[in-house]
Amino acid sequence: MKQQIRALQAELIKIKYSKIIWATFIAFALAPIMGAVCFFIIQGGEALGKTGALVAKAKAMNFEANWESYFDILTQAVSVGGILVFGFVASWIFGREYSDGTAKDLLSLPTSRTQILNAKFSLFVLWCFLLVLSNLLLAFVFGALLQLPPPGSGWLLQSLGDYFFTTVLTIIIGFPIAFFALWSKGYLAPLGFVALTLVFAQVIAATGYGSYFPWSVPALYSGVGGEYKILLDNYSYGILVLTSIAGYIATVMYWNYADQTK
Repeated sequence: MKQQIRALQAELIKIKYSKIIWATFIAFALAPIMGAVCFFIIQGGEALGKTGALVAKAKAMNFEANWESYFDILTQAVSVGGILVFGFVASWIFGREYSDGTAKDLLSLPTSRTQILNAKFSLFVLWCFLLVLSNLLLAFVFGALLQLPPPGSGWLLQSLGDYFFTTVLTIIIGFPIAFFALWSKGYLAPLGFVALTLVFAQVIAATGYGSYFPWSVPALYSGVGGEYKILLDNYSYGILVLTSIAGYIATVMYWNYADQTK
């Protein structure tokens, strides 16, 4: 247990002075910022002149200046934008050792290889949850500044539940990315894998079979696909969980048994 904690501490030290962590927070914060701008325009209405067309588009998408619409934006941003940003985080955490030339150093440590990977997975989960929490805090700040009408307590709990459940789905489906980072010994392959999953998630969801494609499930649950959400069932979540477990096992097995030549 002590070795596991030390491994996690080592991973935290690696990102302490890294600029990449702030880049991910800025990129992920676009959702609450753009949502606040959208609501500001809606509240201004025709008084904002040329933005009247944007008001009409927002209303056509059933967006209103209230907490319900704001949480819809945040949840959908996690399910779609999270696939991209979380994928970038995973690619950096697991691929940087090869790019920095420190992979061999890790393999020579007295800490077991599996514990090193568990520390990286723990950092990945922690990092992603902090991104999600930061967006939530920003939303509350912007919502207070815009004086959005207070939501009902029952609705708020339900929305928070959907928000964090979508977060969990999006995080764990990022586990297979670790394997591609180790297998390719760098960033390129895992980032390419993330791009492909985003494309296939959109295409397969549009055909009506997204409920059985694990990378489509978070977006469908968040409501991005509208009526397609009702297609989700226990098999949908089971496939996603099994895919995540398979990604974790493949990563551990490759790290422990493959020839490490770089």
